[in-house]
Amino acid sequence: MVVADVLGPDFDAIRREEYGYLDDEGLVYLDHTGAGLAARSQRRAHAERLSGATYGNPHSEHPASVASTTLVENTRHAILDHFNADPDRYAAVFTANATGACRLVGEAYPFRRGTRLVLPIDNHNSVNGIREYARAGGARTQYIGLTGAELRLDGAALRAALARHRGLFAYPAQSNFTGVRHPLEWIGVAQEHGYDVLLDAAAYTPTNVLDLSVVQPEFVAVSWYKVFGYPTGVGCLLARRDALARLRRPWFAGGTIEAVSAQGGWHRMAGDESAYEDGTLNFLAIPDVAHGLAWVDSLGMRAIHDRVADLTAHLLAGLAELRHHCGAPLIRVYGPDTVSARGGTVALNILDAAGAVVDERIVARDTAAAGICVRTGCFCNPGAGEAAFAIGRRTLRGAVLRTAASGGTLDDYLTRLGLPSGGAVRVSLGLPSTTADVDAFLDFVSRTYRDRATDARGLAPRLRC
Repeated sequence: MVVADVLGPDFDAIRREEYGYLDDEGLVYLDHTGAGLAARSQRRAHAERLSGATYGNPHSEHPASVASTTLVENTRHAILDHFNADPDRYAAVFTANATGACRLVGEAYPFRRGTRLVLPIDNHNSVNGIREYARAGGARTQYIGLTGAELRLDGAALRAALARHRGLFAYPAQSNFTGVRHPLEWIGVAQEHGYDVLLDAAAYTPTNVLDLSVVQPEFVAVSWYKVFGYPTGVGCLLARRDALARLRRPWFAGGTIEAVSAQGGWHRMAGDESAYEDGTLNFLAIPDVAHGLAWVDSLGMRAIHDRVADLTAHLLAGLAELRHHCGAPLIRVYGPDTVSARGGTVALNILDAAGAVVDERIVARDTAAAGICVRTGCFCNPGAGEAAFAIGRRTLRGAVLRTAASGGTLDDYLTRLGLPSGGAVRVSLGLPSTTADVDAFLDFVSRTYRDRATDARGLAPRLRC
């Protein structure tokens, strides 16, 4: 395993030794916001652990069960330590992913008439879906818009919304669409106005330090595969214990209770984190989280942050230089065009020689054929997409109603919205990324789309604009 020395990590050596399988497969992987990648040492550690001992269901007291319980609890402590979270103040609840963490909060939060759920429109659907729980409880959902070309949260509108009523404020520390890092200071502002805060940290934690001794949201949602690739199927809800005590789960399950009676019709929930961990935990995978944390901590999260910031600056500068022969831009970037208060997620569209957007579905086909891994679409973040493409509420409602009434297709819907494409192209960088990866993408775009026009079938012959 390559670790950091006094000069910092040698990320190029790390790429060769721990992630060289990418080069062996001829892949340019630029979808780190979709999923991180596992180091070879992580894979080896998993195999060695499973071959070295016997692990059983942690809900028992026999030796195989105790072995599992010990590793699970060690991982719980490693998570709290990684976030500098006081274990007397915070609990780490294991979930399947960040989506599962958001669902736990949504289903159990005490929404009622007179309370509010306040959401920026820049939110993943895993957070947007909480509005259905709010609606069922009689609470109102209020969306806050984005401002400017950088698509940052409208602070004045947010303060105005928080000044009324009380409830839950849920927002992403980093947008999974534009890469914008929304200020963590909003946590304290919302709390001062009597709101609980759910921080979606899924896109933030892979390349940023989140210190829960400095900011203390009531709830934090994390997916570990986004941080270090493996294991999948394990996430976490970090919850302040005082806030966790205010939640009321609408059901119980195996492992969540201290006692229950089938005929008596009563039950008592467990008094700790296990009240929110339904059924049997993924006890064979959870210990891999501890190894993943040890891996990124050995490199240093600040070093990872700086590395990705440097690569993002290189990517943004390269995109700005891409031009057709006549000087027209090849790229339209959504969100910040510098690395100021932004992460390594860059959303863009490719423009053809006539200035039209190249349908992202064409780009998906072309990049896949070239062995380049990027994400296309709206990335489960419709609000940021609507802001990026300047689609107003009236246009949206009209397009939905007319398309539904006519039984129309997705293309019909996009036409009514005035869009030539169903979304954008997302390039995202992470720990294993290199300058060569960025240059390979820039070169591909220039070679494939420069001085070309497109239609629904693909690229026309090369021309001069």
